[in-house]
Amino acid sequence: MEQELASLAMAGATTIVSAMATGAWEAARTGIVQLFRRRGQDPAAIEARLDDDAAEVAREEDRDAARQDLVGSWRRRLATLLREHPEAEAELRALMEALSKELPQNAQNWVQNNSAENGGQVNATQGGGTINVHQAPPGQRP
Repeated sequence: MEQELASLAMAGATTIVSAMATGAWEAARTGIVQLFRRRGQDPAAIEARLDDDAAEVAREEDRDAARQDLVGSWRRRLATLLREHPEAEAELRALMEALSKELPQNAQNWVQNNSAENGGQVNATQGGGTINVHQAPPGQRP
């Protein structure tokens, strides 16, 4: 179950930052504020964090790189929220689905390159789908 919530948190974070500096931002902002109210956080503080991050994306020449930089912090925030309030899962999934319909086509397509070597393991999430890659150590067959 923990892996599923981690994957959902990553997909949610990717969706949130994808919406920054797009026409889908207001809907994303409103939905995220609603989600985080569960933690008893001040809505003004949540809005300020979201607005700061969105302004950072808007200022950058390479908006996709700025978004990538923000994914990790939003993944952590969402993972904590989902651990503390598992009932938020359905609401997050609904928000992601609604936002995916509003995002510009180019914001829906991100390229992510991952590699696993020497017995390494990669767990990647993109657009809500999870991919697990396992690489056998040199000389061993998978």
